[in-house]
Amino acid sequence: MDNQTSNDYLDNHYISKSNWLRAAVLGANDGILSTSSIAIGVAAASNLREPLILATLAGLVAGALSMAAGEYVSVSSQTDIEKADIEREKKELEEMPEIELQRLAEIYEKRGLKKETALQVAKELTKHDALAAHVRDELGINEISQANPLQAALASGASFVFGGVLPFLVALFAPQNNMVYTLYISAILFLGIMGAFAAKAGGSSILKAVLRITFWGTIAMGLTALVGRLFGVNIA
Repeated sequence: MDNQTSNDYLDNHYISKSNWLRAAVLGANDGILSTSSIAIGVAAASNLREPLILATLAGLVAGALSMAAGEYVSVSSQTDIEKADIEREKKELEEMPEIELQRLAEIYEKRGLKKETALQVAKELTKHDALAAHVRDELGINEISQANPLQAALASGASFVFGGVLPFLVALFAPQNNMVYTLYISAILFLGIMGAFAAKAGGSSILKAVLRITFWGTIAMGLTALVGRLFGVNIA
C-alpha cells in the first residue's frame, strides 16, 4: 500500500480527524458556553446593555487568547514527551538491539501471533525500519496521534472566537427585556447545533452528544445566573 493509498484509507476513518476535531469542537463549545455564561451573569446583575457588551467582548477576547495559548502549551508538552521517548528508543536500539527485538516480538505475540510468527514479523520490521516499528508499536505514536501544537492552538483560538461571537451578537442586538432567558435559549441552541455537528463529523451518536452538551451547559449558565443574582450590583 503506497503513501497516497494509505492516506486515502485513513481519510475514510473518523480517527484521522480526532486531533483537529477535538481542538475545534472544544474551542467552539467553550466560546459559546464561557461567553454566554459571562453575559448571563452580567445580565442578571444589571439592566444596562453597555456593561453587558463590554463584559461579553472582554470575555470573548480573553477566552480566545487563553484557549489558544493553553492548547499550544499543552500540546507542546505532549510533543516534547513524544520526542524524548523517541530519542530514548533510538538510544536503546543502538545499545541493546537484541533486547529491543524481543520486546517487539512480545508485543506482536500478545496481539495474537504465534511466537515464531511474532519473532519473524519483528525481524522483518526491524530490518525495514527498526525505529519506526518501535515508535509505532511500543510507544504507540503514529502520524494520526502525533500532536501539532500550532495547528491545535489556531483551531482552538479560531473556534473559540466563532463560538463566542454568537452570544456576543445576541447581547448586542437582542431586546434588553428578558435578556437572561434570551441568552440562555440561544446558547442552548448554539451548543446543540455544535454538538450535532461534532457528532456527525466524528461518527458518534448525535442525540447523545446534544443531550450531554446541553445538560452541562444548562448547569454552567444556571449557576452563573445565580451568582449574578446573588452578588450582582445593579448599575444605575
